[in-house]
Amino acid sequence: MTTFPTDLDPELVARLIDSGGGALAMKMGIEFVELSAARSVARMPVEGNTQVVGLLHGGAHVVLGETLGSVSSAIHAGPGRYAVGIEINATHSRSITSGWVTATCTALVLGRTLATHEIVVADDEGRRLSTVRMTNMLREM
Repeated sequence: MTTFPTDLDPELVARLIDSGGGALAMKMGIEFVELSAARSVARMPVEGNTQVVGLLHGGAHVVLGETLGSVSSAIHAGPGRYAVGIEINATHSRSITSGWVTATCTALVLGRTLATHEIVVADDEGRRLSTVRMTNMLREM
């Protein structure tokens, strides 16, 4: 069950629930645990998201990070606004071949026109696997 902020725009909640976070997030098996502008958490299975030698694909780390960064930025943007990713980067520190990964997204900057988040992807033992940093531009609809 996903935890949403109590003051979250009902339209955004409906969109998140109806879309499951988007088609790609659903295909990757991403499960939202907690969502807010300042801190969000989600998890994703390794199985089904590996590259040819069985490691979790580096792009899967980025998809998980971008999903959380985008949703957190959209929450910060508020009603009548939306978030558009303008920059993302990732550093992969450790590999994983099975189980689940958990991503924790923390706001670095929550401004009027930009939101920047750091997303740490970790294994079940809490070891950092990758660090993703994303900046979103906040636009009017």
